Amino acid sequence: MQDSLSTDTALALDLALTVRHDGNGGVADDLSDPAGLTAWVRAHPDALPDAAGFVADGPALAAVRDLRAAVRALFARAVRPGEPSPADAARLMPVPEALEYLNTTAARMPTVPVLHWPADNEPFVHRRPDRGELTAVLAQAAIAFLAGPDRQRLRACHAPRCVRYFLKEHPRQEWCKPSCGNRARVARHHERHRQDARNGFGR
Repeated sequence: MQDSLSTDTALALDLALTVRHDGNGGVADDLSDPAGLTAWVRAHPDALPDAAGFVADGPALAAVRDLRAAVRALFARAVRPGEPSPADAARLMPVPEALEYLNTTAARMPTVPVLHWPADNEPFVHRRPDRGELTAVLAQAAIAFLAGPDRQRLRACHAPRCVRYFLKEHPRQEWCKPSCGNRARVARHHERHRQDARNGFGR
């Protein structure tokens, strides 16, 4: 499905999903150090400016992590009344602060006027984004996603140990991927057996 998403939607989701399950019951952060951010940016050469030569430093890492916190707070708002991802549910940035951070960061993207003059019509101008800084590009992608129709499909996966956000592809989808659905069904099965045993039905 990822291939069919708009660049903005894919980029916003990919940023949020740099927080993920580590496979051992905990949470991993792909942006835990500058090397992680460098690798992540270089993996998005078509969406991010100068990705191939990008090398992250401490300030760039801090800025992207702060932006990610704002994006995840707004993702949590977007999935209401559902629960947010358990990865950061207890420490979400307040929504007004997240909105302010996102908008302020997006405003760092310079634009340039581009003149168009069709042969059979009046000239007109539109403003084209220049190659802005990394966080501004990411913030504008997040804004486009949150203001667009794909936001309505955003869900948090609540399978055991999963902390991902995902876009719902069909009405009955509850989990981000089949393996999460399998884990959730197994967990429900075990919970039913525990309840039955507690109530004396297993005797």
